Amino acid sequence: MRFTALKTRRAERLIDELDKIQKRITERAYEIFRNRGAAFGAALDDWLTAERQTIWKPAIEVCQKDSSFIVEAAVAGVEPKDLDIQVTPDTLLIRADTTHSHSDAKGIVKTCEFQSGQLFRLVTLPASIDPDAVKAEYRNGLLRITAAIAAKKQAKKVRVNAA
Repeated sequence: MRFTALKTRRAERLIDELDKIQKRITERAYEIFRNRGAAFGAALDDWLTAERQTIWKPAIEVCQKDSSFIVEAAVAGVEPKDLDIQVTPDTLLIRADTTHSHSDAKGIVKTCEFQSGQLFRLVTLPASIDPDAVKAEYRNGLLRITAAIAAKKQAKKVRVNAA
């Protein structure tokens, strides 16, 4: 079977995306805290619960082969057209909005662990990459991103001219 090629886009700054996600998690953690009766002592549990409920963080694997990084992410159930992949020289951001619903045709659902929400995974790479030389492919629920490692810049001697 062949992989389906996906588009990637170069991102100048990912900080705005991170701020939005952190704000949503913070709001949900505070809501959980209030629902518990505003008792102190479980802030970390509240935060981790809010994070799990707010975003889906898919499993990844990062490998280096020759002069490229290969990042694989398990994104089963997400359509390739719904994936948004942004790259900077140091990071990859994988995003998608996911939905899950039940139809009457399925009958009565007794157990369901699928959830709707936002897939969000930021991968910090061990070395800089060339954002213009990134390829993304999708097959059978596996997203594979290949990113060429950027050439190291060599020190350059500057000649001083006398005026």
